[in-house]
Amino acid sequence: MSDPLLHHGGNLAAARARYGDGPWLDLSTGINPVPWAIPRDLDVTLGPLPNPSLLADLEAAAAAHFGVVQDHVCAVPGSEMGLRLLGPLLGGRACHQVPGYRTHGAAFADSIPVSAGMPVPEDAALLLANPNNPCGTLRDRATLEALAAERTAAGGWLIVDEAFADAHPEASIAPLVDDSRRLIVFRSFGKFFGLAGLRLGFVLAPRPILARYRTLLGDWPIDATALAIASRAYRDHAWIDVTRVALIARATAFDRQLASHGLAPEGGSPLFRLVAHPDASALFEQLARARILVRPFDYAPHWLRFGVPADAAALDRLERALRGG
Repeated sequence: MSDPLLHHGGNLAAARARYGDGPWLDLSTGINPVPWAIPRDLDVTLGPLPNPSLLADLEAAAAAHFGVVQDHVCAVPGSEMGLRLLGPLLGGRACHQVPGYRTHGAAFADSIPVSAGMPVPEDAALLLANPNNPCGTLRDRATLEALAAERTAAGGWLIVDEAFADAHPEASIAPLVDDSRRLIVFRSFGKFFGLAGLRLGFVLAPRPILARYRTLLGDWPIDATALAIASRAYRDHAWIDVTRVALIARATAFDRQLASHGLAPEGGSPLFRLVAHPDASALFEQLARARILVRPFDYAPHWLRFGVPADAAALDRLERALRGG
């Protein structure tokens, strides 16, 4: 049986079962540890089915945030769900860039792993993340636009998972989605806004692709709570601007802390850092015994991914654990 702590981040139940209960500090995900505060005056009616106008309003707010025309945006119950529906919906062959998300390899029945720069069959879809996870590699928009043009000309698709792209609006290729390009983009609500439990994501694609999604999803794909919260959050421009700055400041402070312990953080996302360590398993155990959970990897045993701590108290707790105290 595979180790559940090696499968994905956020598995506190497995961590508690192995290392004991207590006040855990979960640094195993890339979810913003300072979430958008749900307003007390938010009025959600859960009795009736959601009014279709609420879904349209959410997609309009999200489209404005992404910089794309609303007709090219479809809300889904989590970007992972959208990815898993894509293979059966789109069909054909695919290549997924590695290292990357496990879901990318599972999205298509016929998908092969490729490293960055490797050739891709002409008619195949290419699925990658920007920024990448777990490495945090960030490609600029011009590079992705060239890839989209190459895939379109070859008769394939470029599929970009932008789950962590809210902190990098200048690198997002979302504004280039239209009916003339073979380009599909996925976005996640929960990571940047720190509300992953809502299970909300978006597919940005040519309209014929979105029509197939809507047929599969039915009339009420998103619950009323997620509709109300996300519609308000995407329009909170002041919070979004402040958060982008705050994330960078926290990541910079975290980089200094890691460096002071001889750890070299990698990655361009301010939501997580990757660390290579010759004895990563021992470091993982040391932190876990201090009730701090980070993300190990079965395919790269020398790697650990750290979510960026929320505040000075979390940094101080991690500092004590790194010192062995």
